[in-house]
Amino acid sequence: MGSRFLSLVILCAAVSLPAAERPNVLVILTDDQGWGDLSFSGNKNLATPHIDSLAEEGISLEAFYVCQVCAPTRAEFLTGRYHPRTGVSGVTRGQGRLNPDETTVADVFSQAGYATGCFGKWHNGTQPPYHPNDRGFDEFYGFTSGHWSHYFDVALDHNGERVRSEGFMVDDITDRAVEFIGAAAANEQPFFCYVPFNTPHSPMMVPDRWYQKFENLEPEMRHHDEEKEDLAMTRAALALCENIDWNVGRLLSALEESGATEDTLVIFFSDNGPNSFRWNGGLKGRKGSIDEGGLRSACFVRWPDRIAAGRKVHQIAGAIDLLPTLVEAAELPFDPPKPLDGKSLVPLLVEKRDKVDWPERELFSIRRNQVSIRTQRFRYDAEGRLFDVAKDPGQLFDLAAENPATVLRLSKLADQFRDEMQQEFAANSDRPFTVGFGQVTQLPVRDAIAHGGIQRSSKAPNNSFLHSWSSLDDFISWDAEVGQPGRYEVELYYTCAEENVGCLLTVSQSDGEEIEKRVTEVYDPPLYVKDKERVAESHYFMKDFAMMKLGEIDLSAGRGSLRLGASEMPGRGLVDVHSIILRRL
Repeated sequence: MGSRFLSLVILCAAVSLPAAERPNVLVILTDDQGWGDLSFSGNKNLATPHIDSLAEEGISLEAFYVCQVCAPTRAEFLTGRYHPRTGVSGVTRGQGRLNPDETTVADVFSQAGYATGCFGKWHNGTQPPYHPNDRGFDEFYGFTSGHWSHYFDVALDHNGERVRSEGFMVDDITDRAVEFIGAAAANEQPFFCYVPFNTPHSPMMVPDRWYQKFENLEPEMRHHDEEKEDLAMTRAALALCENIDWNVGRLLSALEESGATEDTLVIFFSDNGPNSFRWNGGLKGRKGSIDEGGLRSACFVRWPDRIAAGRKVHQIAGAIDLLPTLVEAAELPFDPPKPLDGKSLVPLLVEKRDKVDWPERELFSIRRNQVSIRTQRFRYDAEGRLFDVAKDPGQLFDLAAENPATVLRLSKLADQFRDEMQQEFAANSDRPFTVGFGQVTQLPVRDAIAHGGIQRSSKAPNNSFLHSWSSLDDFISWDAEVGQPGRYEVELYYTCAEENVGCLLTVSQSDGEEIEKRVTEVYDPPLYVKDKERVAESHYFMKDFAMMKLGEIDLSAGRGSLRLGASEMPGRGLVDVHSIILRRL
């Protein structure tokens, strides 16, 4: 495409350091935590001493930018490329999938002999070859969708298999990451540990231990437009952020106990702005916005071996810069198969002088057909207005008329970037869900289409189930591409009320074999109790599901529809469905 946005190609060191001299890497990513949700940022409503310590003992990137929503930021971190290039265009219905031909930072570290682990929310694809185990991670524990519907004792994914978590999910995820760090250190193997926490994203479920402090809190610091602030949401978010801080402390303690603190590079950042209107330093916008408040994230980097403590870096940087930064810091051989948009921040991190030779640059953000640009001084917004961000973080004073040359230049860049990214969006707009590209394929109903009167349990598809199936004309289908033809065992995760036992379910592929299985066992548990949900009108609902083997089916290679239907309904309804599993025989 030959534009300035196909940025530099990073050619890192041809010969890497010996394994014993390579730094470990710990990347901590939080979900929907705003720039202002830290005491380091000046928020007096909460205390985050462990996260703050990363800035105090390392560097704070004061102008660090991510995307306005979750999956795009993760894609940019993993690849060093603007997210539309990677196949990621949104957060649900498969839009978060990272194209299989993209090289991830985990691929690079794994190929260099690192132990690689991901613990938490992945959100860049579920079915192989999109699953984290196919993207460079030896170990995965967590969930692959945009959000989860409950945070206590729930079904999660461990290396592609369904398991049950223990206790509060964030604590459980941290337990697994701590175990991984300890095992790698015991084996004297360098590690790359990625911990994408799932909070303070909703549901706003918080253990009592953390919520008690905030239950009746009248926040000292409020959103600048107090009428927009939901105090129940704020209180829950603050509690979740203090829980995150405690778990960050546990991760840092694990480094200390394993003797890995000095030679571990730790990065902390968030994936977008806050998920509600609460104190955020007066920045304009929140999650979903491509203004400062939706895009600016705290970012702290600690590396005792190489980085002086307590510095602040004011040059603009973003999630696209983290892959080249980490690869250069570890001195790993890397010849990117695709051009990177990011650039290594190592000179800014390790240079002790106040001023570093660092060329001016622009960082681009896109939401559908809207583009926003951040320069070192200005924010050029999607409406063509210009703001001096350092002096005007709330974007109140439009300086476009006073800076016509700058506006003209940025307008042209915005048009060029929009056109280029729209081509990328279009190229990735028609992708079926993959089956048989690995031994096991999970097909949650999140990725399905419900036909007829079948209803979804949550307004967001992510971790939902389908219910109210009460007609033989109704069915559930997946747009699927079968990569490996052959025989597959089909498992169904379902619930069935006593009155509906005896219904006959069918599974078929377009113009292919159909199998059928009668439901013979009642499984009708209640919805999970939501007593730890701290806001009213939560739209998240979940329950347990039983596994039932539906039989074996021959699947042909290629694209078609996989269909779950029914041919007999002795009661008033059929089953509720969470997912089907296909195991290649």
